[in-house]
Amino acid sequence: MPSAALAAENPKRTETKRPEIQSLIDQLNITTTAGGEDQRRRILERLTDLFAAGSRGYSGDQIALFDDVLRELAAEIEVKARARLAQRMAYIGNAPPKLIRLLAFDDEIGVAEPVLKHSQQLSDADLRENAATMGQNHLFAIAQRLKLSESVTDVLIDRGDRRVVHKVVKNKGARFSLAGYGKLTVRARDDGELTQALGRRSDIPRQYFLKLLETASASVRATLETADPRSAGAIRASIDDVATTMQQETRNASPRYAIALRDANRRFNASPITEANIHAPAHAQEFERTVIALAKLGRFPLDLVERALLDKGEDMILILAKAAGCSFTTARELLVMYVAERDLQPDDLARACHRYDKLTRETARDIIGSYGMRTKLRAPASALSQTP
Repeated sequence: MPSAALAAENPKRTETKRPEIQSLIDQLNITTTAGGEDQRRRILERLTDLFAAGSRGYSGDQIALFDDVLRELAAEIEVKARARLAQRMAYIGNAPPKLIRLLAFDDEIGVAEPVLKHSQQLSDADLRENAATMGQNHLFAIAQRLKLSESVTDVLIDRGDRRVVHKVVKNKGARFSLAGYGKLTVRARDDGELTQALGRRSDIPRQYFLKLLETASASVRATLETADPRSAGAIRASIDDVATTMQQETRNASPRYAIALRDANRRFNASPITEANIHAPAHAQEFERTVIALAKLGRFPLDLVERALLDKGEDMILILAKAAGCSFTTARELLVMYVAERDLQPDDLARACHRYDKLTRETARDIIGSYGMRTKLRAPASALSQTP
């Protein structure tokens, strides 16, 4: 939009202009005709100073006028001047929104970075679009914002490189969806630093903390077994004992588990537990409630149920469901819980159903009984497998 036409474009805005704004616009009209780069830069700086000094007192129309003028100037000035403009505007709560968006999508990271990191005028939709279309430096800047919603971190996880992902995981103001945590735990399998950063987050769901623990245990076990193959059995048992102890400790310290257990005790004291109490939370992807309900219905150790739900294999889930007297409809809901990343296709589920029909409840309970005996032989009295 030519700057000379700004005043005529919207008569309503003409009524709201202050004399100092009108004076600068008049100078801008003259500068546009004369084509003076230095003059345009000076006017930009004066307009920026003027906006910063009185931003809290400007009306919506006045801010919109600043938005029009500053965007026109920003489109035609050098990178250094745009970067200075971005730095000034990034910390102003009611900065011209269209200008902020223009700066955020600037290809030059020196321009985009301040507003991506600090501006309150960027919506989640703006941040998602920026993260989905711009380069890794832009994503890295977004990852440093004071607060990040799940919808924004989902995009950062999907598109971000190692540097971006590490930064957003270490950001205490970032929130992650269950799907986001699932992808992060997959990336952490080959990244010890990311595993540690995820493990330190106080908001990580227990199911994903347990997956991190499982991955770390497997890595340590493989290293020790390679160094001393003859002691592989003892190494495996020792690592499993440590992992089980940590699993129990995190469960006992988990507020989500405590809430789920309290709700389950209250509900099941009022009425008997049934298969429906397992089917519903499994369908809703509620890990803690599913674990507690299945363990209570089948009188299984909690550790066993948790590991079965997290394991990519299908057999232990089928054994537990059969031993608890569940139909394949409920067993299927347990199999497709996405925390285990089984990604079962229709043919896989059909084969699982066939195996489930052939498995008897007596055989399933015998298998679980054998597991319990092995656990008791290995565990000290204070660490015997718990049931809720």
